[in-house]
Amino acid sequence: MPYTYEYPRPALTVDCVVFGAADDGLKLLLIERAVEPFKGRYALPGGFVDMDETTEEAARRELEEETGLKASFLEQLYTFSRVDRDPRERVVSVAYFALVRPSAVVGGDDAASAQWVDADELPPLAFDHDEIVRVALERLRAKIRYQPIGFELLPPKFTLGQLQRLYEDILGRALDKRNFRKAILRMGVLDELDEVEEGVSHRPPRLYRFNKAAYKRLAKQGFNFEI
Repeated sequence: MPYTYEYPRPALTVDCVVFGAADDGLKLLLIERAVEPFKGRYALPGGFVDMDETTEEAARRELEEETGLKASFLEQLYTFSRVDRDPRERVVSVAYFALVRPSAVVGGDDAASAQWVDADELPPLAFDHDEIVRVALERLRAKIRYQPIGFELLPPKFTLGQLQRLYEDILGRALDKRNFRKAILRMGVLDELDEVEEGVSHRPPRLYRFNKAAYKRLAKQGFNFEI
């Protein structure tokens, strides 16, 4: 190489905060570490960035290697650089957060296992991952109020009740049913389907679908998605 760098430099890692929504609340994807440090402790999926990849490429690779999961929505969250955050060496981590519909996961690479855990009942996490999760939850709660990212967590067809429960699970508080439905329907980004939810004992509610094309068209006109 014509140029070299003689000064010490930190290692670079990525960590993935992956949220999923289930009938019983918001979930977070964790792995059980199979190696030291923190062997046997739960942590976020992640690992070291290779020399020939970007941080986003590394995040997607590590997520798939450690859990078998591919994320369509992946966004950079924050850079964590506390000097003592990793006992092995000086490590800086670029964190990403993802929104997925929960599916089966399996531990791989240096993860002994992978599983979905209730986001409000997390075990103590390795490294500074508790802090990373806290920042990710703050970002999610803020962003879901002004962007329709919540639909990434729902099935393609959903009821208004499912949509409201998702917002309540993420925001951590109850929402007025009448006002929520009036606000979301007034936006014009939902298609009402000629279908109802099946397999329920009560009167089956109507199904809806998020119209991404309509949202993009409205956004270009200055539309503000706000709950």
